[in-house]
Amino acid sequence: MNIESMIIGSAIEAVKMLYGQDVPEKMVQLQKTKREFEGNLTLVVFPFLKMSKKGPEQTAQEIGEYLQQNCSAVAAFNVVKGFLNLVVAPAAWSELLRAIDADDKFGEKAATEDSPLVMIEYSSPNTNKPLHLGHVRNNLLGWSLAQIMEANGNKVVKTNIVNDRGIHICKSMLAWLKYGNGETPESSGKKGDHLIGDYYVAFDKHYREEVKALTAQYVAEGMEEEAAEKKAKEEAPLIKEAHDMLVKWEQNDPEVRSLWKKMNDWVYAGFDETYAKMGVGFDKIYYESDTYLRGKAKVEEGLEKGLFERHEDNSVWADLTNEGLDQKLLLRSDGTSVYMTQDIGTAEMRFKDFPIDKMIYVVGNEQNYHFQVLSILLDRLGFKWGKELVHFSYGMVELPNGKMKSREGTVVDADDLMEMMVADAKRTSEEAGKFNDMTEEERNEIARIVGMGALKYFILKVDARKNMLFNPEESIDFNGNTGPFIQYTHARIRSILRKAETELGIRNVELGVDSAEPNEKEVELIQKMNGYADVVAQAGKDYSPSGIANYCYELTKEFNQFYHDYSILREEDEQKRMFRLVLAKNVAKILKNGMALLGIEVPERM
Repeated sequence: MNIESMIIGSAIEAVKMLYGQDVPEKMVQLQKTKREFEGNLTLVVFPFLKMSKKGPEQTAQEIGEYLQQNCSAVAAFNVVKGFLNLVVAPAAWSELLRAIDADDKFGEKAATEDSPLVMIEYSSPNTNKPLHLGHVRNNLLGWSLAQIMEANGNKVVKTNIVNDRGIHICKSMLAWLKYGNGETPESSGKKGDHLIGDYYVAFDKHYREEVKALTAQYVAEGMEEEAAEKKAKEEAPLIKEAHDMLVKWEQNDPEVRSLWKKMNDWVYAGFDETYAKMGVGFDKIYYESDTYLRGKAKVEEGLEKGLFERHEDNSVWADLTNEGLDQKLLLRSDGTSVYMTQDIGTAEMRFKDFPIDKMIYVVGNEQNYHFQVLSILLDRLGFKWGKELVHFSYGMVELPNGKMKSREGTVVDADDLMEMMVADAKRTSEEAGKFNDMTEEERNEIARIVGMGALKYFILKVDARKNMLFNPEESIDFNGNTGPFIQYTHARIRSILRKAETELGIRNVELGVDSAEPNEKEVELIQKMNGYADVVAQAGKDYSPSGIANYCYELTKEFNQFYHDYSILREEDEQKRMFRLVLAKNVAKILKNGMALLGIEVPERM
C-alpha cells in the first residue's frame, strides 16, 4: 500500500471515530503540499465540516492528531485554515522507494483476460506518394497512444487502413505507363513509394500543361476565362484517360489490376522501410480496395431496414437532421462509394475480426465532422462501439515558412527528415564531445537513437490538439525540454551505476533493512516518481502523450538538480550512498519506461 492510500484509509477512520460518519474515498482530497508550507501532503478538511459541526481549524487539528497517533505514515502536521499539512514519516518514504524499486513496471497496469480491447487506427497513407511530416506526427501519436492504452491495462490492436484505390492512384499508374519507360525501384535506385510519388507529380505537371493549352483554345473560341478553365480541366485528355482507367479497375480489367498490384507492391516495400526507421508497426493492415464493397453492402442492408433513403437519381443518403446535422451521401447515383461508405465497410471487417470495446481513430482535425457523422451511422447500423468511438483529432504540422503544400514543393519527406535528424544528432554529439572512446558503429547507433528521440519528443511534447511549428534545429539540444536532454540524463545515471560496480564493487543496488533517512530533495524525487502512476492513468483518460513527455522532463530536471546538490558515489556514509544509488536507478527506470510510452529509446551511454 502506498503512502496516499494509507493516509486516505486513516482519514476515513478518523472521521468515523471522531464524528461517527462514514465517508466515501472520493471525498478525501489529498494533494501535494505547497512549497511555502511545511509538509509533503495536504488533506482538505472542508468536506468534513458538516460532520464535525466545528470550524475548519478545529476539525483539521482533531483529524491531524488522530492521524499522527494512528497512521505510521504521518510524523507531524500543521494546520492552515481548512488545510491539514502532513509531514510524512521518513520510514514511509523509504518503504515507498522500496516498493517502486521492486516493480520493474511501476505505475503501469498489465492487461488481463477480462481487459477491454481497444483498437487504434493510425497512419492511413495513400499509395500514390511517400509519407511526409504530417504522417510522421500521425504515426508517432498513434504508436504512443497504443503504448499508453496498454500501460493502462487494456488489450490493444494497432491497425492501418491503406488508401489503395481511386482516381489519385490511377494518375500515378497512367503517368508511369506514359513516361516511365519501364522504370522500377531496382533500375532507378529509388524507394518504391518515392518512385510512384514522382509519377504522381509528373501526371500533375503534364495535366496542367494540357489544361493551360485547352483554356487558351476555349478563350480564343470566345469563352469566359473561368468557364474555359473549368471545361479544360474536365476535357483534358489525361484526366479522361485516368477516369477510364478507374472504370477498368472497378470492372476488374486484368491488365489494369496487374499494373495496380505491381506498383502498389513497390509502394508497400517503401512504406515498410519508413515504418521500420520510425519504429512503428501494426497488428493488422486493411485496404480500401477490400473494404469499399463491404461498405456498399452494409449501406444496402441499412437501406432495406429503412435506416437510409434512396433519392430519385438512385443515390443513397442518410438523414441526420434529427441529430442536428444535414443529409449525408453514402452511395452516388452510379452506385460508387464515398469515403464514408469505405469507413463503414472497414468497421464491418474489423468488428468481425476483433471483439472491439473501444475504437480510436487517429486522424487530423480537418476530419472532425466526418467522424461525428461516422459515429452516428455506425451506432445506427448496430455497432456497439459506434456512439463511443473516439476521434483522436490532432492539429496540423506547420513549418517556419508556413503550411506544407505538395504542389509548392514544401512537403517534408519522412525519410529525408529522419535521415537529417540522425545526421544532425551525430554532428551535434561530436561537437559536444559525447562520442569520445566509441567505435564508429556505436556512434552511428547512438546518433540514430538520439536523432529519432529528438524528432519524436519534439512532436509528442506538444498538445496533440494544437497546430505545431516544427523546427528541427530546436529539437537536438542536450539542455532544455528536449528528447536528448532526457536521454543524456538516463545515460548519465547508467554510467553512475556502472562506476558503482567497477570502482566500488556494488553489484546489487537495493535498500537494506535499515536505510538512511531521506533528505528533503530525496523526498521530492520519491514523490515525483510516485506520481508516475497518476500521470500514466491521466494520459490514458485524456489520450495525451504530451502528459507523459512533460512528466519525463520534470523528473529529469528534478534529478539533475539533486545530482548538482548532492554527491552519489563520493558520499562517505554507506547507507546514504546506497539510498541515492537506489534513487538514481529508479529515476532511470521510470525515464526509460516513460519514454518507451512515447516510442523513444534511451541509450545506456552517450
